[in-house]
Amino acid sequence: MPSSRPVTATLARYSGIAIALHWLMALAIIGALGVGIYMTELPFSPTRLKLYNWHKWAGVTILLLAALRLLWRLSHRPPADLPMPVWQSRLAHLTHGLMYLLFFALPLAGWAYSSAAGFPIVWFGVLPLPDWVPVDKALAENFKLVHKLLAYGLAALVLMHIGAALKHHWIDRDDLLSRILPLSKKGKTR
Repeated sequence: MPSSRPVTATLARYSGIAIALHWLMALAIIGALGVGIYMTELPFSPTRLKLYNWHKWAGVTILLLAALRLLWRLSHRPPADLPMPVWQSRLAHLTHGLMYLLFFALPLAGWAYSSAAGFPIVWFGVLPLPDWVPVDKALAENFKLVHKLLAYGLAALVLMHIGAALKHHWIDRDDLLSRILPLSKKGKTR
């Protein structure tokens, strides 16, 4: 049951680096998911090939941002949880844990799919990345399916995450969202 009064300015915020990594990843993930869905419906064309490259570049970038974000999170404590029912707190921690897992698993599955299909990844057209699985059509199809299922899983978790943040903002009015908004002045940085 939500508290009768909103949490006030004593609320601790995430650090500027944590906020920047959160929003960079959010934009990259939403963009990569959107491009991924759109490009698979296109007929074979130069546009489709270009979008596949952009999608791969976004995936590698997300993988690197996820590593930075995890290192930051392990070395910097996040603000304490807000008062909420135990089930909500547990669900929030489970959702965050699964999202972190998918931040790594999804791009790695895509990279494996690309390697197994025989299509190298050249990050931003400059840095060739090594293939880490052998070229194998059957293996490529398996990684393609895994990548697709993980993408849908991450999309569902992202929607849950956004829904929960909006619930806290509009229904609970507990200022949870202000802890991660870049321009919010509420609370102190942690």
